Amino acid sequence: MIKKLLLLVVLYGTTISAQDYFYQKFQPFNSEIPSPEAFLGYGIGEHHTRHDLIVAYLEKLAEVSDRASIAEYGRTHEGRKLVMLTITAPENLSNLDQLKEEHLAFTDPKKSVSNYGDVPIFINLAYNVHGNEPSSSEAALLTAYTFAASENPEILNYLKNAVIFIDPTINPDGRDRHTQWANTYQGNPEVADPQDVEHNEYWPMGRTNHYWFDLNRDWLLAINPESRGKLNWYHQWYPNVVTDFHEMGTQSTYFFEPMKTNASYDPIMPKENYEDLNTLFGNAFSKSLDSIGSLYFTKEVFDGTYPGYGSSYPDLQGGLGLLFEQASSRGHRQTTAFGEITFAFTIRNQYVSGITTVKTAVNNKEYMRKYQQKFFKSALTNAAKSKVKGYTFGDVHDKNRTKAFIDKLLLHKIDVYRSGDSFTVPTQQPQYRMVQTMFETYEKYRDSVYYDASAWSVANFYNMKYKSVNTLNLGDKITETKNLISISPVQKSNYAYVMDWDDYNAPAALVYLQKKGIVASSAAKLFSIKTKNDTKKFNYGAVLVPVSLQKEDAASVYKSIKEAQEKFEVPIYAVDSGLSLEGVDLGSGNISPIKKTRAVMLIGDGVSSYEAGEVWHLLDTRVHMPITKIPMRNFNKVSLDKYNTMVMVSGKYNLNEKQMSKIKDWTSKGNTLITIGTASKWAVEKKLVKEKLSKTEKDSTQIAVRKPYVDARENIGKESLGGVILNVDLDITHPLAYGYRDSNIPVYKNNSVWLSPSKNSYATVAKYSKKPHIDGFITEKNMQENILNSASLIVSKLGSGRVVLFADNPNFRGSWYGTNRLFLNALILGDKIKIPSED
Repeated sequence: MIKKLLLLVVLYGTTISAQDYFYQKFQPFNSEIPSPEAFLGYGIGEHHTRHDLIVAYLEKLAEVSDRASIAEYGRTHEGRKLVMLTITAPENLSNLDQLKEEHLAFTDPKKSVSNYGDVPIFINLAYNVHGNEPSSSEAALLTAYTFAASENPEILNYLKNAVIFIDPTINPDGRDRHTQWANTYQGNPEVADPQDVEHNEYWPMGRTNHYWFDLNRDWLLAINPESRGKLNWYHQWYPNVVTDFHEMGTQSTYFFEPMKTNASYDPIMPKENYEDLNTLFGNAFSKSLDSIGSLYFTKEVFDGTYPGYGSSYPDLQGGLGLLFEQASSRGHRQTTAFGEITFAFTIRNQYVSGITTVKTAVNNKEYMRKYQQKFFKSALTNAAKSKVKGYTFGDVHDKNRTKAFIDKLLLHKIDVYRSGDSFTVPTQQPQYRMVQTMFETYEKYRDSVYYDASAWSVANFYNMKYKSVNTLNLGDKITETKNLISISPVQKSNYAYVMDWDDYNAPAALVYLQKKGIVASSAAKLFSIKTKNDTKKFNYGAVLVPVSLQKEDAASVYKSIKEAQEKFEVPIYAVDSGLSLEGVDLGSGNISPIKKTRAVMLIGDGVSSYEAGEVWHLLDTRVHMPITKIPMRNFNKVSLDKYNTMVMVSGKYNLNEKQMSKIKDWTSKGNTLITIGTASKWAVEKKLVKEKLSKTEKDSTQIAVRKPYVDARENIGKESLGGVILNVDLDITHPLAYGYRDSNIPVYKNNSVWLSPSKNSYATVAKYSKKPHIDGFITEKNMQENILNSASLIVSKLGSGRVVLFADNPNFRGSWYGTNRLFLNALILGDKIKIPSED
């Protein structure tokens, strides 16, 4: 079989034309419809195809073929089109609205339709979620052409019995970044040496989108426009089968489902999904790949435990998600242990798997439709068996964070109801399994080594306090978040304004005011004061804007205040006197000016692009604060004097002594250095700060217990943290915790950074609580030896400045609204931290 595989690779480069190599078996083709090769001017696999050309070709197919239509479902951060090509028999295309209605009847548990064989099966062939895994988008072009132009009876049968949605490039921004790289360094003749620059992208590489997010982790969290657009499309169509095409290491072969056993102790998706359906399709894939001599493997790796993949989210929507992983050529031709692998060969495997997906779905159309119907009906029956009838939540002090959480629920078509300031999600609804995903937490697991996170209760991402209820008081159903927040308009004052710091949008409102030239101060102590309308008690961090201290007149100040409130929907109050009813007065030394943040972040080789992107995205899209991103290669020639805050996310910082001194001297001048994850560990190990890592003493004389070699990966892997949610005890009087009212908040941990609590009594801001586990898999050893002895967030004095050390990532995947504020406080209020000396 290996010889046959290599023969195909060699033949591609010599005697077989690109077109015949891929789809000769589906001849004849309509000559009036251009092939990809005719349209592009080169054969598929000879170059990497830009996204605009991919879209242009699909638009051409929709123009010339009566089988196809194309629609835009969104735009990327960089403005590239996200398109869906619908392709089916002409009679189906002209009657698509009626077919859609008949199809959606199977997703309605209140209906009991039985025309299983009469409605075409709906299939979403989705490609290229990781930009530098490019073979699948090329396969998408070939697949689209096959279904648009082939007159072969086999293809015509599929078109009659299926509606096929081709999403050619889920991540256009990342794809074009990689395409530019691969084509720029393509040799002639091609260079197969793995060390060649063509096969080794520079940071941040093309895997991620504009803000360096992994879009294959974003289906559940839906932070980016690519995912939000796809979810809006998805919930209009509910396809029966969804593909998720990827690439993996060059030295591998090809993977398709079934995956390894689901790690959940009791998976919420039906067993029929991950056993029967996966086996059914897997058998079909094996036959197709056997026929062309391709090697492959199944079941050994990858898991669908996390519900936010392109191959797992459909499993919670009555469909079947299918993962494919192709060994990557990482360019056009590369040497492997089996010989050379070409870009064209990787494309062929993806193409064959796509066609086989359609074939298998059509051949099992009635079965898939019955399964879809049973799925949604079982959601209601499963909910009826549960003692939990719903979940109530809501934070009256932070309505924008509550709004953001509700937006996420509505995006996933979860029913939400409102009664006053309280919100309820009933379990008795078609999206019951998504309700479970949002609120349920788990301690028991079948497995211990995870491809990704083992915890994802989204309510905890938002630090949304909730409780399960067995009786319901639903109130009014919410259909959108547009007018969810009602804020009393701020009145004009000639004296001062006070803004709550509790609201998630308060930092953005402050930044907006500072851009307008407004001077604002932050309160380090509590106070109550009479406002224009009432008496109001303000929490730590409340922002004061004294009118008399501004450069503009009272009318101009009011205009800026009013604009900030309307733009960010934050509570702001007018006051006519600085005399408080309780606590500090407005002229107190405990209310001090807030300096305008001038932030810088180190990026580049060795730095986690994910974490850097999360910081960049947060500041760009929610706070609207610029941050200078300095590549490590430029660090020596950059002066830090114009910045007052520096961010170092997780990474490997190989700084020399001069560079270390540069950071240390700058921080000592009164500036703030923020480190996250392994950057915090680096700061401790390099003695930048006088802190320590938590360490467990090991007995070097103890003889190891012999264990089976074959179990090594599992035994060692279980001690790493794939991702768990833990509770921390937070000092809410600390400037880093301003805006919090509950000292118990959830944090996300997916690293092995263990910070020892500071020896200074006032420097440990957040420590893991005595019973910290909330959700996810963690060994008892990790819990006892590491978690219970460690801190999540500490501050260390360095000269006149300070280093804020996060053990955990407060901005994880752009979704941790609950801990974003800790990071933003460090960024905006860093100079408020005065660590008392205990000498």
